[in-house]
Amino acid sequence: MSEREPPAHPVLETARLHCRSLEESLGGFRRQGLDRLADWGGRLADVLTGGGRLLAAGNGGSAAQAQHLTAELVGRYRRERRAYSALALHAETSSMTAIGNDYGFDHVYARQVTAHGRPGDVLMLLSTSGRSPNLIAAAVTARQAGLRVWALTGRGPNPLTEAAHEALCVDAGSTANVQEIHLVAVHLLCECFDTAVSALPAHRAVLTHGSTS
Repeated sequence: MSEREPPAHPVLETARLHCRSLEESLGGFRRQGLDRLADWGGRLADVLTGGGRLLAAGNGGSAAQAQHLTAELVGRYRRERRAYSALALHAETSSMTAIGNDYGFDHVYARQVTAHGRPGDVLMLLSTSGRSPNLIAAAVTARQAGLRVWALTGRGPNPLTEAAHEALCVDAGSTANVQEIHLVAVHLLCECFDTAVSALPAHRAVLTHGSTS
């Protein structure tokens, strides 16, 4: 008769539980989120190659995710291609602090949407709770200005999904798992965007800067 294995160290067991929860959340995301991301990637390619812009915002860890997304579009994700216009609104620190000081924190993104957004642009809002007043205000302002509003949130429905045109909700057991799935979603959106850009006519999606003539 074999000896029983000693119980796992509590710290190791915590790590195992976290990974197990993440695997379950990722499985649900694969079943429910891929079609939406593929659709967004194709439509974002149409917007950005047509001269439009992506604005992105979030709070805390979601702000980092939003900036990750814009960096991949202005720089590159995997393949070489031209730079596209994408702004992470929270990275405009002087504007954010001035607006927060003069108008209140709930307006730090909405006022920037008014300044930078144009009809046909896309506003991507990331939130684990879907309840951040400044993101909801940004969504309302963007819709009034003719932007398309997409929300990437945690479990829905929530106020942000109601304020956005379209939303992708992640059903996960913890905020950490939601943020981890959001990072996967950001990468998949970039993957789908690049694939869509590569399928566009050469005059819409050039691989180098400068004139296509």
